[in-house]
Amino acid sequence: MNTYVTGTTIKQLREHRNMTQGALAEKIGVSSKTVSKWETAKGLPDISLLQPLAQALGICVIELMNGQHITNKNISANMLRCKFYVCPVCGNTIHSTGDTVVSCCGITLPALEAEDADDTHGITIEKVEDEHFISIPHPMTKQHFISFVAFVTSDRLQMVKFYPESGAETRLQLRGKGILYYYCNQHGLFKKAV
Repeated sequence: MNTYVTGTTIKQLREHRNMTQGALAEKIGVSSKTVSKWETAKGLPDISLLQPLAQALGICVIELMNGQHITNKNISANMLRCKFYVCPVCGNTIHSTGDTVVSCCGITLPALEAEDADDTHGITIEKVEDEHFISIPHPMTKQHFISFVAFVTSDRLQMVKFYPESGAETRLQLRGKGILYYYCNQHGLFKKAV
């Protein structure tokens, strides 16, 4: 789905709930002919109807506009399935413990794909007392910087936000085996098994 709710999405969600066009129309205060027009791509729902339509179909507006219903399949709650999202407009950093639809500043955000750490985006980890000192030798200008570092194990997530013109270094308690993630605003998400 590119920019708006599609008729195919409405039809699939309606049929999934074993609802007739008339029943859906009654729930949102339109005629069944209107619902039929939406489903056959002869018309689109008015923006004022998105919230009632999503509610009648048992999903949120973002899922409706995205064209898919997200089912929570993360039964074991394994934190290693974390996904990270960064808004290109405001820089907001969001994480989830599984598949989700994330929106910020009016944009649906894709989950970041992590690459293995490389020479350009190296990371140094030194044990200091009961913590580890994490240092990323990377430019920290307003145009090019490391936004955050996160350590994820099967049962927890530790995350530190960095800001331009400050150092990309922090202390974290690296207990157990996990993955260290860090995000460069120009080159994306990197990971290192620890």
